[in-house]
Amino acid sequence: KLGLKAIIIEDMPADNDWSIIKMSKNSVEFLPADKYVGLNNYDLAAQLRKDMGTKISILSIGGAGEKGYRNSTIQVTDMSGNPARAAARGGLGALMGSKKIKAIVLEDTGAVDAQYADKEKFIAAHRKFVEGVKANPVSGQLLPALGTASLVNVVNGLGGLPTLNYSQGRWDKAEMISGEKLAEIQQTRGGKTGHACQPGCVIKCSNVLHDADGKYVTSGCEYETIALNGSNLGIDSLDFIAKVDRLCDDFGLDTMDTGATLGVCMEGKKIAFGDEKGALGLIKEMMAGTDFGKILGAGTDAAAKYLGVKRVPTVKGQSMAAYDPRALKGTGVTYATCPMGADHTAGNSLGAPDINPYSKDGQVTLSTNLQVAMALIDSLGMCIFASFCIVDPANVGHLCDMMAAKFGGEWKPDRLFGLGVQSIALEKKFNKGAGFTAADDRLPGFMYTETLESCNSVFDVTDEEMAQAIPF
Repeated sequence: KLGLKAIIIEDMPADNDWSIIKMSKNSVEFLPADKYVGLNNYDLAAQLRKDMGTKISILSIGGAGEKGYRNSTIQVTDMSGNPARAAARGGLGALMGSKKIKAIVLEDTGAVDAQYADKEKFIAAHRKFVEGVKANPVSGQLLPALGTASLVNVVNGLGGLPTLNYSQGRWDKAEMISGEKLAEIQQTRGGKTGHACQPGCVIKCSNVLHDADGKYVTSGCEYETIALNGSNLGIDSLDFIAKVDRLCDDFGLDTMDTGATLGVCMEGKKIAFGDEKGALGLIKEMMAGTDFGKILGAGTDAAAKYLGVKRVPTVKGQSMAAYDPRALKGTGVTYATCPMGADHTAGNSLGAPDINPYSKDGQVTLSTNLQVAMALIDSLGMCIFASFCIVDPANVGHLCDMMAAKFGGEWKPDRLFGLGVQSIALEKKFNKGAGFTAADDRLPGFMYTETLESCNSVFDVTDEEMAQAIPF
């Protein structure tokens, strides 16, 4: 409503003082943040709403961002005012903290509607696209019913569920952390499935989790969080996972990297697999800023190096998502080649029709096409789950019509998907300038040599084949 496509914060502060950036219809203010420094995200959000009113949205960092941890997040408030939505990968919290920005507060009172070349045509095309989203069995049925937690049983059945630091792909206790189990528990506790993360959401895949006393713990407890802090650690308690999610959101830690880091700690015998108390203790070390906590806050690679662990599930320094690439080789190509590192949201091949996920055949082309589509969706600011329906050319047409009605001009599929190509090319250019080479487009060595027994597979896409991915 403020008409902002992006917020760009350049340069560094002249002094060492922390600020709150408050943005409204007619102003941008840098306000002193002394009273807010040291607060974690839940207390910070409550205090900002007390000081500035309840009709605000907040982007903030907790202690992890203040400390400059490489696994730190920027948390965003949901419709209930809880900072439960995370911009979590790549250490964005540390970047925001380096600029001494504790929070960005958006207040849209009096803001005008967005501008359109043809608003009526946009609304008509949008309605048709939404019909496509709702008609898709994943975005229209599975996700609203169980959220992304529905993937636990799906990926376990495929044999690609990260288990005990990616040493297994199938877990006999997966049902205990499944979407079905989560929904069953929340029905008795007053929690909720089918929760929208923002106004206007038509998928509503979020879950609101309550504890045994019926008190709110967290919302948006996603599949990645569940698998990487559940099966990956040999822990079958959804209450434990919800507690981890709340701690991470509050302090501002990436739940995925946290789970991967705890996994290498267990592999390195720092604590045992299945040790809930020990895992929570290590998270609290990060929060306290102990010497070892700082190592953990530097990410999975740093923890593995310190502990002497060789089986490290990272690419370009970023921990893998919760899909073993030996069972989903298209996703493996994406992990290896996408500029971000091991990023499932850059192009996940789960559910791709007519492609054997265990075979390397066709996976490079599949990954390339998926990466272009996801880069497009990201460029448009859309939820990636809205992308499931664009396998239908009619829905691509509706998206083209929306672009024409919004910006004017003629939009055809080539121009539309060209936005994704441009985005990837720009990211690759940045990586090249930062010193990355083709040698970095590789999975960790154990993925090529250790057979994943659940699907009797190693990752066997060759370096030469990998070089053909995203050739932009």
